[in-house]
Amino acid sequence: MRLILGDQLNCRHLWFADKQKDVTYVMMEIMPEQLYVKHHIQKIVGFFLNMRHFALSLKQQGHHVIYFYLDSAENQQDFRANLIWLKQKLNIKKFEYQLPDELRLDETLKEIQKEFKESKVYDTHHFLTSRNEVKDFFKGKKQYLMENFYRYMRKKHHLLVDSQLNPTGGQWNFDADNRKKYDGKVPLKEPLIFKRDVTELVNLLEKMQVPYMGEINKKEFDYPVGRQEAFALLDYFCQELLPAFGTYEDAMLKEHVTLFHSRLSFVLNLKIISPNEIIQQVIKYWEHHQNSITIAQVEGFTRQVIGWREYMRGIYWAEMPGFKEKNFFNYNAPLPDWFWDGKVKMHCLKHCIANSLENAYAHHIQRLMVIGNFTLLAGIHPTEVDNWFLGVYTDAIEWVQITNTRGMSQFADGGIVGSKPYVSSANYIDKMSNYCKNCFYDKTKRYGNKACPFNSLYWNFYIEQEDKLKNNQRVSMMYKLLEKMEPTEKEKISEQAKKYLENLNSL
Repeated sequence: MRLILGDQLNCRHLWFADKQKDVTYVMMEIMPEQLYVKHHIQKIVGFFLNMRHFALSLKQQGHHVIYFYLDSAENQQDFRANLIWLKQKLNIKKFEYQLPDELRLDETLKEIQKEFKESKVYDTHHFLTSRNEVKDFFKGKKQYLMENFYRYMRKKHHLLVDSQLNPTGGQWNFDADNRKKYDGKVPLKEPLIFKRDVTELVNLLEKMQVPYMGEINKKEFDYPVGRQEAFALLDYFCQELLPAFGTYEDAMLKEHVTLFHSRLSFVLNLKIISPNEIIQQVIKYWEHHQNSITIAQVEGFTRQVIGWREYMRGIYWAEMPGFKEKNFFNYNAPLPDWFWDGKVKMHCLKHCIANSLENAYAHHIQRLMVIGNFTLLAGIHPTEVDNWFLGVYTDAIEWVQITNTRGMSQFADGGIVGSKPYVSSANYIDKMSNYCKNCFYDKTKRYGNKACPFNSLYWNFYIEQEDKLKNNQRVSMMYKLLEKMEPTEKEKISEQAKKYLENLNSL
């Protein structure tokens, strides 16, 4: 009996090379997986659709598959209980599974393994690194540094390097070329969407009383299902979006949800498509279109997929379970109520949160420099932030979410993932978006009537956290500016910040 988890939909796994009559594959929809956080309804529907599609495709290929639907009469809503029931019913002698990517499931399956006389664990054959490769790479080093790991990955897998392993284009990183606000010079393209009726699944969730957040168009659900649609999304990205991806990858626009982003992370994190398949196709397409696509576009995308994504997974396995408890600033405030409905007067947060609730999507800068930026400046407990991010996005699975949120975004790890807190005033948000235009708040004011909360909260953060941050060289400039600031100015900023912090629900 071989168990397939909902994010292990890799049809190219060695398991499926041969059709073995004595092998039973098991997949299941169970309530605990819907309840450990409140998930976005599109996330739940997207997972179930792809799990069911995968199970059907295995059956069509001749494999024996048992699938527990959420409302199946025999479903005991528990991995262990369902597997033990099948063990007895089918007289199973051996249990096999692929390494889970979440620690809680890793521990669960290790316990279930003990129920069988014989068992075997396989790698998922998806990632470009092993679980412990990042940990081993940085062994003996004082700090993780993604850039060093990224260069190692490029050389190891011969990606965008020459025969001497020198970087294509003469430099490893073109990040400096990839920070432009959208200027209208390149026409925006509508994202490729896949419309299908999911009324039956939505009705199932209602019947089973599954709690969820967000909204869904049950007549036109637009996330991809299966490899054919995953590759259609990849093709569309290469042909229509890649030429401008890097240039505008940090840009934000209230009139457009995705700009030039691929939206591949959902099918990638379910393992429907592999990072190697994505990167090989992107590089191949660029090689045939170098007259219209610059190296900066391709390098920026490559860095996200084979650098940052693999790095985050490595840190997860190196630092868990302790990582989940880290709270460097000892924050304890709850999330404001408007995180659940988007009804906030700050335009940047209104658009980014509404986008998240409507589409179960936001790109990395919206997550990091608007939503995450605010929760860090506002002193929100990192577990509250973790749970919201883990629930709201279709691509959010703990191994990738918690390292990005608690680490990169909230600096709750004290600098394991990032070397400085990623915070900003209204100036950065205005620089990278059009959110500030016609906002209720004034982006230029630190205090006073309708002063943008980001401004006072930003400076107040550095004032309040001086003991913990003053020796961090990457933010030393902020403290030099604070030293030059008049005491009365700092006092007014702190007073304004205090008013906002005491009334977060009213922003």
